[in-house]
Amino acid sequence: MIYFVAFMCVVGIAIGQLLFKAGANSLQKTGSFFDKTTFLTLLIALILYGVTTIAWVWVLQKIELGKIYPLMALAFVFVPIASYFIFGERFQPQYFAGVALIVIGIIITVKA
Repeated sequence: MIYFVAFMCVVGIAIGQLLFKAGANSLQKTGSFFDKTTFLTLLIALILYGVTTIAWVWVLQKIELGKIYPLMALAFVFVPIASYFIFGERFQPQYFAGVALIVIGIIITVKA
């Protein structure tokens, strides 16, 4: 259960980052934080970050930071993959080698 909640925190952080990017794109188009789309996108991102933070504090009550924190590195995997599909961002092949190293590092540290 703890690892599931921690994983959901990572997913929440990743979605929050994508919402921040969408909000930034909207802000660039509208020029105003008070535009309905910009404001709602950023507000949802902030709320998601708040809920995720509360859940993360609960996780940290149950398990040592050093054991669970490596899972946060999954956000470095999820966000770029999602940004490729959602925003059409492109990456060089070396980038994916780095992502593979992150995943290998996560596996090693979680099993340690």
